Amino acid sequence: MCGFVGFTNKINNASSVLGKMMDRIRHRGPDSDGKYVDEKIAMGFRRLSIIDLSDKGSQPIFNEDKSIVITFNGEIYNYMDLKKELLEAGHQFYTNTDTEVIVHGYEQWGKDILNKLRGMFAFIIFDKKKDTIFGARDFFGIKPLYYAFMGETFMWGSEIKSFLDHPAFKKELNETALENFLTFQYSPTSETFFKNVYKLPAAHFFTYENGKMNIERYWEIKFDADEKPELEDWVNDITDVFKNSVEAHKIADVEVGSFLSSGVDSSYVAAVADVDKTFTVGFGEDERYNEIGYAKEFSKYIGKENTSEVIKPEEYWGNFAKIQYHMDEPLADPAAVALFFVCRLAARKVKVVLSGEGADEIFGGYNIYHNPDDMASYNKIPKPIRKGIGAVAEHLPHKHGINFLIRGSKDLEERFIGNAYIFSEKERKELLRIKTNAPAAMEITKPFYDKVKDKDDVTKMQYLDLHLWMTGDILLKADKMSMAHSLELRVPFLDKKVMGLAQRIPKRYRVTKENTKYAMRIAALRACPPQTANKKKLGFPVPIRVWLKEDNYYNKVKKAFTSETAKKYFNTEKLVHLLDQHRAGEYDNSRKIWTVYSFLVWYEVYFVDQK
Repeated sequence: MCGFVGFTNKINNASSVLGKMMDRIRHRGPDSDGKYVDEKIAMGFRRLSIIDLSDKGSQPIFNEDKSIVITFNGEIYNYMDLKKELLEAGHQFYTNTDTEVIVHGYEQWGKDILNKLRGMFAFIIFDKKKDTIFGARDFFGIKPLYYAFMGETFMWGSEIKSFLDHPAFKKELNETALENFLTFQYSPTSETFFKNVYKLPAAHFFTYENGKMNIERYWEIKFDADEKPELEDWVNDITDVFKNSVEAHKIADVEVGSFLSSGVDSSYVAAVADVDKTFTVGFGEDERYNEIGYAKEFSKYIGKENTSEVIKPEEYWGNFAKIQYHMDEPLADPAAVALFFVCRLAARKVKVVLSGEGADEIFGGYNIYHNPDDMASYNKIPKPIRKGIGAVAEHLPHKHGINFLIRGSKDLEERFIGNAYIFSEKERKELLRIKTNAPAAMEITKPFYDKVKDKDDVTKMQYLDLHLWMTGDILLKADKMSMAHSLELRVPFLDKKVMGLAQRIPKRYRVTKENTKYAMRIAALRACPPQTANKKKLGFPVPIRVWLKEDNYYNKVKKAFTSETAKKYFNTEKLVHLLDQHRAGEYDNSRKIWTVYSFLVWYEVYFVDQK
């Protein structure tokens, strides 16, 4: 696990500039560094040694005649099989790394190497003979790849912050991204919060040649339910394919640990992985926010050592600016902060950790996936009547029953944009002082809904979450928070073979009226106790709602809400009103407050403190 940066060489001091850019992401790879610089290109690398710990494993890495050079971030779990195939084809290797397999694989198969890989990856290849740059991002978007066009310079990297040290980089806020963020709580398009900086979408590659960039998709998730197998058959298949994935994800020349919460996903991973160490954090003593007791009990059940830590509120808030710096873009998911601390805890003892990200999206685990079944009876009422009821309900205080009537008046495509829906288009327009051309939420989600228009509503929701929520929120924080502590985080649920199985499981074995991840939970029962396998989805519980009512944190947020930055972008009286409503207990505005506060803290870090 590592980090890379690079740019087309249009400057005289390329090596020096590259060195500064590499230093910005030293946390991604503190073990060693490497450069390749010529008159056309500059490529830099920071290494976290996981496989082939020798100096030979340092990047950049070349082919036999050094006409192809690569910088790579990730892990290829089937690299030994591919290496054998490439050796038989006549290729010569000088390292034992998975990186070199990609180099020779590109020589042998060109872009078709991508579909042969099993793993997580982002990489850049410079082909000197063809004078082309070839880059790719893994199937799910586990590893990041950003790029920018600044004047005549094309630059790329694992983190946006590395661009700040290039003389051609112009730092400007993308106000369109801010408006989208207020609805989604993350940046949902290929644009970022920095103008002219983009992220390569998951499962895409690009070719840069003669000053032009061409982007293509190379892999698709295709839900196609097979109704023939019985439940037990699916459970057997899940058991086998997940065990295989976990074994593949344990390949390393260093010790591997595992995160552990009270949920079935991380518990299933920890039980199957048979690692020696598990890691857990919690907040206070309230069991709603502290899963340490469960984690210790479960670790004893599987015979492993658990290391835990209680995070104090002042630590949580005190590290928030640092967390937004590492995130590159603002993210308003409170769980990102909790993840920062559990990564810090694990990094003290191991270099690699397994985690349960992705299980909810691919097996159908979110509680909101019950929504289509819950609304089935109400949806039998003619749509015009439901629309009328919803229009009246819109003007009433938004409580549980009222929200049901509002949701019931809308089609799935109108009401569901993912697991977070913070501010509506109307609310964000009223909140913002600036005017942007940000698309409506439905414009962003429509291309994904169009691809599954013939599927059931649960499958539509999963497909949308796999492409927006998971990449934009779940995997963003997983990569950035782990790399902030030089920790490699691996996600065995997000495996091509696991996805290949999951996309064939019928909806009735994914989400039932009683449970979510139905077939997967039964598979987990074979490795975990019933109270774990059947536990309701909690997420990563953080007491933001409670803290915002306390004087200390109320005043801290109010200061941000009345700052010069806030006045520049928001109608601050509306921000303070949201805060006061929440403190008075009139509405739970915690998610809305946290979304705006996250942006303001991030903006201070990147546009005020770094001027």
